[in-house]
Amino acid sequence: MKYQTVIGLEVHLQLNTRTKAFCGCSTDFGNPPNSNVCPVCLGFPGSLPVYNRQALNFAIKLALAFNCQIQEHTKFDRKNYFYPDLPKNYQISQFDLPLSRHGYLDILVDEKPKRIGITRVHLEEDAGKLIHEETVSLIDFNRTGIPLLEIVSEPDLNSPQEAFDYLTALKNIIGYLDVSDCDMEKGSLRCDANISLRPQGSLELGVKTELKNMNSFKGVKDALTYEVERQTKLLESGGKMDQETRLWDEQNGVTAPMRTKEGSKDYRYFPDPDLTVFIIEKSLVEEVKAGLPELPQEKMRRFMQAYGLTEYDAKILVNTKKNAEFAESCIRQFSGKDKKEMANWLIGPLTAEANARKCSLAELPLKIEELIDLIGFVQGQDISHLSGKTVLTQILDTGKSAQELIKEGNLQQISSASALDQVIDAVIKENEKSVNDFRSGKANALMFLVGQVMKKSSGKANPKVVQELIKGRLS
Repeated sequence: MKYQTVIGLEVHLQLNTRTKAFCGCSTDFGNPPNSNVCPVCLGFPGSLPVYNRQALNFAIKLALAFNCQIQEHTKFDRKNYFYPDLPKNYQISQFDLPLSRHGYLDILVDEKPKRIGITRVHLEEDAGKLIHEETVSLIDFNRTGIPLLEIVSEPDLNSPQEAFDYLTALKNIIGYLDVSDCDMEKGSLRCDANISLRPQGSLELGVKTELKNMNSFKGVKDALTYEVERQTKLLESGGKMDQETRLWDEQNGVTAPMRTKEGSKDYRYFPDPDLTVFIIEKSLVEEVKAGLPELPQEKMRRFMQAYGLTEYDAKILVNTKKNAEFAESCIRQFSGKDKKEMANWLIGPLTAEANARKCSLAELPLKIEELIDLIGFVQGQDISHLSGKTVLTQILDTGKSAQELIKEGNLQQISSASALDQVIDAVIKENEKSVNDFRSGKANALMFLVGQVMKKSSGKANPKVVQELIKGRLS
């Protein structure tokens, strides 16, 4: 390609504290509009902010999980801009002394690790929400002042897919920390993307465009993909790139100009006089660090070593904290020597059921003991694997035990040679061509004949037994 894509992401994350960043107002989502407000978050004259200690602890926790260096001295600044949903006409944020700097997050690109730098993780407060109707725009200030973290990446991402993978990895780690629900529909997690193109081999960054209004990771990927195409066409036609902010129109699949991009000078940052510089003591950092959970990549490596799982299997099982805890409970309680058998059920039939029911593995109405019993019936060849998947669905639908359902459905697998003789005779008689193909050395013909026996027996025949019996007959 003639141009290299350069992407940097800014993720805004609401912290799930009970109260707001600088006052005691509730952060509950869904309350009546403008009910979670007070003089502090509405910016009334004479009201003074006090920072939320729980939000600070959450912020340190997240910064450490992203390998950031916690700054000893930090302060809050006023970021000045005039929007209807910003009651103070400034946002309390951080400028030159953020909470943390110089972190990183590793992702896989073409099966190889790639390190994405994290410039900073800093503290700020959220703005309100505008609701646009046909003739008026309404403002709900409930969201105003909710503690927010901004996670700023280095421009190390070089494709829309890398951006998608980075966001997915980021969200997985946040989910393990229990600091946010990451619900993009509620606005708990929002993402802005900066994208530019430069000639291959050039070190100088191109003119960047900031993208907003993306409500899903897929939306981020689609918007970036469109922007790569738009900027490529513009540059190749000799056009001039303007530094601007553009909105993603998901319905039409295009970006549209919003405004020229502001710089730090436009925001006229200055230290907030009501919130002085404060020191983050090393003892607090060490205390938070000691309480960090096992994170996804660490858990994935342990699953591979302890249970003999492949990287692919382990990665699927640790994608959320709840799924990982459920999967590990299943694997530990499984008495079979091959733990991979349980993993196969978790990433195969159980994941399929969870997807169909739009829930997580951990939310399936299934006792671990019942799953182990079902796998035991399949391994013991009491029922076929196909019947096992059918029984799993029935367990989830009815709450009955595997044993009950196998008996009710008459699903016991047929392994007796005498019971299978008649069916095998009929299949051999009806498929003379496949019989001749097998005798002439075509291995696939055997599997076709086995399939015909399975079909005639309504899936009850033991395929391994059938295969050996047919071989014996035809040789």
